Amino acid sequence: MAAKETEKQIPASELTLEKAFTRLDELLEQLGNKEVSLDESFQAYAEGTRLLKYCNDHLDQVEKRMQILDEESGLDGL
Repeated sequence: MAAKETEKQIPASELTLEKAFTRLDELLEQLGNKEVSLDESFQAYAEGTRLLKYCNDHLDQVEKRMQILDEESGLDGL
């Protein structure tokens, strides 16, 4: 099963926020399966941690861009 799960990992060049959230859902489902080995669970956890970091970084970038747009448009004072 570990090889099957590894195959599902999204290449960094194709990663989007939506794909990351979908993969996180898959990993949560895998972690909830009692038949998954400890090693597979650890791999899923490690991948999930990387995806969470990607999501947080991506959302931070979007927030910064929105703040810049608000400042440029004068909406930040509303």
